[in-house]
Amino acid sequence: MSVLSIDCGTQSLRAIVFSERGEILAAEKIEFEPYYSLNTGWAEQSPELYWETLAKAVKNLKDKSPSVFKDVQAMSLTTQRSTIVVVDENGNPLRDAFVWLDEREAEGKPKLYPHEVFAFWLIKKLPTAHMAYRRSKANYMKQKESEIWKKVHKYLFLSGYLNYKLTGDFVDSTASQVGYVPFDYKSKEWIKSLYHYKWRLFGIEREKLPRLVEPTQILGYVTKQASEFTGLKEGLPVIASGADKQCETLGIGCFSPNVGSISLGTTATIQTTTSKYVEVIPFIPPYPSIIPESYNPEIGVFRGYWLVSWFKKEFAHSEAREAEELNTFPEQILDKYLQKIPAGSDGLIIYPAWTPGPEKPFSRGAVIGFSDKHTRMHLYRAIIEGINYALLEGKEAIEKKTGTKIERIGLSSGGSKSKEVCQITANMMGVPVYKVQTNETSALGAAISAYVGIGVYKDFERAVQSMVHINEEFLPDVNEHEIYMNYYSKVYKKIWGRINKLSFVLNHLRKYSEQ
Repeated sequence: MSVLSIDCGTQSLRAIVFSERGEILAAEKIEFEPYYSLNTGWAEQSPELYWETLAKAVKNLKDKSPSVFKDVQAMSLTTQRSTIVVVDENGNPLRDAFVWLDEREAEGKPKLYPHEVFAFWLIKKLPTAHMAYRRSKANYMKQKESEIWKKVHKYLFLSGYLNYKLTGDFVDSTASQVGYVPFDYKSKEWIKSLYHYKWRLFGIEREKLPRLVEPTQILGYVTKQASEFTGLKEGLPVIASGADKQCETLGIGCFSPNVGSISLGTTATIQTTTSKYVEVIPFIPPYPSIIPESYNPEIGVFRGYWLVSWFKKEFAHSEAREAEELNTFPEQILDKYLQKIPAGSDGLIIYPAWTPGPEKPFSRGAVIGFSDKHTRMHLYRAIIEGINYALLEGKEAIEKKTGTKIERIGLSSGGSKSKEVCQITANMMGVPVYKVQTNETSALGAAISAYVGIGVYKDFERAVQSMVHINEEFLPDVNEHEIYMNYYSKVYKKIWGRINKLSFVLNHLRKYSEQ
């Protein structure tokens, strides 16, 4: 018996078959361009590309490992978060998907009642509410693409769209609802009262949203049409799991707030798991955990390890070629250079706020401390350290709100392939960090949910005990941790206070110059 996990990320899709012991029995990965852009800040992708890539990966898997594929008893799907697909009543996309990196915004302000405006003003979150209104793609479409909006039958995340293509039903997991939608994160359902401000804030009618089910429940079964297109067995049960970051947190075995989950992916995040509903940033809810009656408080660094991809593209051509010749990852070649640069990158600090967030709506990244002694490898290490400074800030914020110290951290996603990056992370966080048996922790988390769903395991605790295996641990270097904490407390934490006004001006000048 085995299960199939489909993990559709920002830059690639993986189809992986897992055993009930968490072993990878067969795997297929297909890379694709993360998005195309017709204008500054736009990021779109054809929904059909995701579906066709899924089919190609499954067919390749079936051709290469037919005996393994034959034993698959169920499947589960996890995807990148907050990528929007709108479809007509026949399930056909009305436009290309808004990829989560898309920066287009609606204009104006939400139609809030006076008492709601006062309440937001009182807690100093009125600008955050206005930002949430502007960032809703539904509001953007109503203003800029009104003819398309009139035809919208369902407003879906990418997970909901792929679930529809597999099962023929507009259905999604509660643990995949991460974005600007009227979702009640506390009770894990669409907001019941149609008079709630979130319906007006995000501009989506109730009938345009999919049916929701809890993780481990059956979303549906592979249809005949989907079977013919993908090679999947007709009638194969599709089990609900969750979005990629939630699956990663489950896949590294994070069950309580004293364990952290750091994803070193395109968006770098730090999460934990708590049984209490805790808003680390006021008005920004914790995300629904795959684990029942639990939540995943999170702090994210948008375009986190995207910065590493950017560095490799712009400055690491020779290392990329060497890695290709040796059939390894460029990060492993770059590791030997990281070892030669001291902690703190000789005073070079990167502030990785390249994309505006809820607390810093006009943020801009910054590189501080350049001197004639710095090389491109100093820049590479400073990128890694800068992302980790932001994650350390997130760690402290989560600890403050949960009242629990994070005592160890599981690492996952692309950045964790580098042992040197793992060691730097341990040194900066000041706690042991560990890796499990695979970097494909998002797919592993989906597989865990599938095995619980089909009854192989009674609960998540037993499933994780059997399927998640720590195989590497990195202990912090006390001396380097002290160096990092000095840079962090004396420089990094003060950067935003010094550059926020300039960031606002830069954004205004950029928008003015583009007109």
